[in-house]
Amino acid sequence: QVQLVESGGDSVQAGGSLSLSCAASGYTYDTDCKGWFRQAPGNEREWVATIFIADGRSSYTSSVEGRATISLDNAKNTLYLRINSLKPEDTAMYSCAAGRITWGTCNWASWGQGTQVTVSS
Repeated sequence: QVQLVESGGDSVQAGGSLSLSCAASGYTYDTDCKGWFRQAPGNEREWVATIFIADGRSSYTSSVEGRATISLDNAKNTLYLRINSLKPEDTAMYSCAAGRITWGTCNWASWGQGTQVTVSS
């Protein structure tokens, strides 16, 4: 079981930038992929970005494509998400997740508690 703890959430002005961190502990050796999700009040949880650990490939939801970067520091067992040009619609609770790849798809098995990002106009 992997334990995930997010940090870095904050209240920022639109147009600003934010970097989120997700520290992993526990049995991390069978994790193939990690990602970020977000959930705004009244909305369903939305996938934001994924990174595949073996080759570093990443993918993003269209609403953050070009503004966000997901990265991984294996030595620190820490996942990051940086979002530039923040918009009010980026306001949400951001959570990280870890999983294993099955048939080319990441199956999420562990989740963090989340860190709040609030963007004001």
